[in-house]
Amino acid sequence: MPGRYLTVDELTSRARGLAAAHPDRAVLRRIGYSRAGEPIRLLSIGRGSRHALVVAGPHANEPVGGMTALRLARYLARPDRPGRAMDTTWHFVLCLDPDGARRNERWLKGPMTFAQHYRHFFRPGFAEQPEWLPTEPGTEPMPETRALLGLQDELRPYLQCSLHGVDVGGSFVQLTRRLPGLPERLGRSAADLRIPVELGPYDAFFWPSPGPGVYDMPRPQETDQFHSLPAATATSTWFHPHGYGTVTAVIEAPMWGVEEVGDTSAHPDPPGALEIISQALRQDALFLAGLLERVRPGLPGTVGPLLAPVEEYLAICGGLADEWAPEAALREQGGLPPLNRARIMALRIAARRLVVRTAGLLHQMLVAGDDPEGAEVTDVRASLDLFLTRRCDAFEADCRARWIPVHDQVEHQFRIVLAASELAARFREPRAVRA
Repeated sequence: MPGRYLTVDELTSRARGLAAAHPDRAVLRRIGYSRAGEPIRLLSIGRGSRHALVVAGPHANEPVGGMTALRLARYLARPDRPGRAMDTTWHFVLCLDPDGARRNERWLKGPMTFAQHYRHFFRPGFAEQPEWLPTEPGTEPMPETRALLGLQDELRPYLQCSLHGVDVGGSFVQLTRRLPGLPERLGRSAADLRIPVELGPYDAFFWPSPGPGVYDMPRPQETDQFHSLPAATATSTWFHPHGYGTVTAVIEAPMWGVEEVGDTSAHPDPPGALEIISQALRQDALFLAGLLERVRPGLPGTVGPLLAPVEEYLAICGGLADEWAPEAALREQGGLPPLNRARIMALRIAARRLVVRTAGLLHQMLVAGDDPEGAEVTDVRASLDLFLTRRCDAFEADCRARWIPVHDQVEHQFRIVLAASELAARFREPRAVRA
């Protein structure tokens, strides 16, 4: 297993090789195209009557899933594979967002430092992430989204696993239906591989938990996210196959582990910690917004894909700073859940990540253009260089982050997908049929 992440072309090449080596039980086909014309490929293993769907690369900056998909495919293609897998045909979307994945390839081969990662990080704005359905009436899904929806309707899988890779924190799983026994399987794998388990993750901050590291996705009428965030799980492709009886598991594996995300002991000073988090986020966002306005008039049109997420991040920073301020977060009704060390660390990570992602994307805009550079651009770029260096160093030190080897990230996801498959087959509800 490689000790580094693979590019889109490397994933495709290895999938082709696997299909050629096992023509009797492996098929590689195209299920659609990206907005830029990149093929979206599906590798299928087996000839069983039931179907399991694994989606890799739904977020452009999370490359671990494609490698996990290949690891699973190689394992399931073996002639001596476990009997339970023989009833199932497994389908692996190698990369749902190949356009975005290619933009991230500059950091894939290392060195694996915060500065290297966030200087070359890319993730499109919310509306251009293919697992989300359009929220505006009459808006058509993106080609990548349509490809996934069509596949879900074709397969009606009993299990869908969406493979994600949180950059800093720990592992956790989000479920559309409960899988009794999964928290224990998650905990054993994480302990074996020395991967922290998140016990208050930012993505599931308000969600109920049937066991450590596993969270139930909310229904439309339930609290979903912080008010400042655009995401809504009920309008995602995770819930689209729900009517078929599908269980969707969103499986997160961290690149850098932080032990404190698993510490549920009392925090000594939640109001003080929240004040620091809120004020730092607000001040850094205002600083970056000021830099953007200084260079905005001279930005070339080619930076549009980078500008959209920068503007989105800056737009939500102020709202989150308000929500996380002590007077709002700690009020008796409508504030945040009880704040222990794990939850405070999750907020610290989220705030610092927003800042360095925004700064990294803004920095890329100033090195991507072909126009002659003026004194203003040179000055702003120098300010961003210093800002990024300092904030990345502080982020890594503050969290005491530890790099998780790529092969351990892959192995962990591999184990959780197989556990989810076994448990979903055991506890599966009767298949529903869409009207």
